[in-house]
Amino acid sequence: MKDQPNNPLHGVKLADILEYLVAAYGWEQLGKLISIRCFTTDPSIKSSLKFLRRTPWARDKVENLYVKSLSK
Repeated sequence: MKDQPNNPLHGVKLADILEYLVAAYGWEQLGKLISIRCFTTDPSIKSSLKFLRRTPWARDKVENLYVKSLSK
């Protein structure tokens, strides 16, 4: 595996990203920032991870928000 020093997502698990975002924004705000049902209707880490692992466009939005929130 090649090193990816300029990739802020390298080595970061999706579960860690989601937990960070929930701690930073809360489920309600996260649902407003990224309008997907797993964040707005009975949200949980487990159900959100299941959805995000199967849905590349949603995962991209979550990863992009994570990268933006790190640069604040």
